[in-house]
Amino acid sequence: MADITLTPRAAKRINEIMGSEPPGSSLRISVNGGGCSGFSYAFDITSAREGDDIVIERDGATVLVDPVSLEYMGGATIDFVNDLIGQSFKIENPLATASCGCGTSFAI
Repeated sequence: MADITLTPRAAKRINEIMGSEPPGSSLRISVNGGGCSGFSYAFDITSAREGDDIVIERDGATVLVDPVSLEYMGGATIDFVNDLIGQSFKIENPLATASCGCGTSFAI
């Protein structure tokens, strides 16, 4: 399974968010069924790590992904964008065959 990449911008934003969270907190990204394209990404802050979590680290930022979600995200790049319509994490997923305008929903 291909690795997930975290960009410097995403790492910087995660570190900013975690600055106000309890020590040891991480961003968990998971894939859920649903959304307008079939699957959707979920972003949660957690201090609990599961034994089988995939841990992605960059510049002090930590992202956790469970093994089932990794099957739908292999090779993805997690970025943070700040454009005219707002700020958000953006996932470039090479496995996605279609995505929704919302940016959090995709199809495989």
